[in-house]
Amino acid sequence: MAATAGRVFARAFAAVKTLRPDRPIHPVGLHLRGRLEREGGPFRSGIAWLDTAGNHEAEARLSRSIGFPPGWPDIIGLAVRLTADSAPVDILLASTGMSRAGRYVLRMCRSVGPAALTTMMPYEGTGGPVQLAARTLRPHGRLPADPHGFRDALGGGEWVLGLYHGRPGAPWQRCGTLTLLASAEAADTSMRFDPMQHPIPGAGTYSWTQALREPSYAVARRPPEKESHRPTDQERGGP
Repeated sequence: MAATAGRVFARAFAAVKTLRPDRPIHPVGLHLRGRLEREGGPFRSGIAWLDTAGNHEAEARLSRSIGFPPGWPDIIGLAVRLTADSAPVDILLASTGMSRAGRYVLRMCRSVGPAALTTMMPYEGTGGPVQLAARTLRPHGRLPADPHGFRDALGGGEWVLGLYHGRPGAPWQRCGTLTLLASAEAADTSMRFDPMQHPIPGAGTYSWTQALREPSYAVARRPPEKESHRPTDQERGGP
């Protein structure tokens, strides 16, 4: 079933890619830089990397999935790349609920501030499936989901989020702090984030999540097709 759904999603991605060759979804984003502080804690996730303390430089991209006009609700996406000892670690978060059932349902939001961002798909830990979530700690108040409006509202300040892990049906447990600033280098980034190619160290991937996600990721990674060359009149031997 997961493999069939994965193929359906891939075909949908391919159709959208004909209209948006570079990024089928999340077409416009905001480039962010910062750091992640892993705090560990008494509540274990079953993934050693999450359960121990550590610090990482971070790059991120805040975007809206469908790309509706500013002011419209949209699915918020936050892609994060962390610098690890051996290889980069990519984490993809999307706006969902935080309840036991709601964490599996995408939500349209106008503001980043109150939004819950989760991985939806679980990682495989030693004690079973584990999801990640992030939620704004500060600044308080409204932060527009539109990347440009978000940058203006942030005003050069820090966006601080709490990082949480949770097992299905269990409460979320705080495990870190993610602090981000709008990048001074460029408004957006061409960086591609892929949790399948850059997984969390020690975290497993369930075969059904891989079958569901990988076909779409493969389509998204495919470089845009170059426009076929049309011969000029001179090349055709014409005037």
